[in-house]
Amino acid sequence: MASTAADPTVPQPQQPARRAAARSVDLFKQYGSGDTAVTALDHVTVEFAANEFTAIMGPSGSGKSTLMHTMAGLDSATSGDAFIGDTNLTGLNDKEITSLRRDRLGFIFQSFNLVPTLTARENITLPSDIAGKDVDKQWFDEVTERLGLINRLTHRPAELSGGQQQRVACARALVSRPEIIFGDEPTGNLDSNSSTEVLNILRTAVDSDNQTVVIVTHDARAASYSDRVIFLADGKIVEEMREPTMEKIHAMMAGIEG
Repeated sequence: MASTAADPTVPQPQQPARRAAARSVDLFKQYGSGDTAVTALDHVTVEFAANEFTAIMGPSGSGKSTLMHTMAGLDSATSGDAFIGDTNLTGLNDKEITSLRRDRLGFIFQSFNLVPTLTARENITLPSDIAGKDVDKQWFDEVTERLGLINRLTHRPAELSGGQQQRVACARALVSRPEIIFGDEPTGNLDSNSSTEVLNILRTAVDSDNQTVVIVTHDARAASYSDRVIFLADGKIVEEMREPTMEKIHAMMAGIEG
């Protein structure tokens, strides 16, 4: 009987490399100057692959939020380049950066960032409304049903629980079909059940909707939902992990912080 093992002398087909949905090249960020200067990012070069869920972790002050903010156009770098697709953010003016964030990116923040005077429906469609773009009603209905918001669309944020507010924020990020969803501690203000809901939403967005998700988190449980974890310390990427588990993440963080 012929062996089914791959012949090492025969070239095996390579998996095509995923394109980078976002990347940085020699990204440097410094706050202050002279003796009081603080380096938040120390010449970081990294790629975030399309259709993948990436978590960014590191000790407090390691630069993880600064990395996400500079790559998402929420903050400017001191030097180096940050790209969304083929667009270099470094060369854009404030108006162009604002348009890029609105038209091509989705955001989920720890503090939900909902407009208190608007209903859940109005908060979800707000970025599209500002951009003057029609909302795909079928996709809107699918997203809000999947997220359990159908009966909450006329409620304002004050009438919703924290978990429901974060689901509205997730729906807002998903409905416009952005190139990337950036999450800054998206489960930071949630209880365990609501946190699980949000993480499952993000995981499903990658697996079922070909979405790209990048989150900053200090929570090993949240990071374990990702495909890849990158670890920062002192403004540099020091480790990377595929197929993360809570145990492996805890061990890695203990080594970095130790």
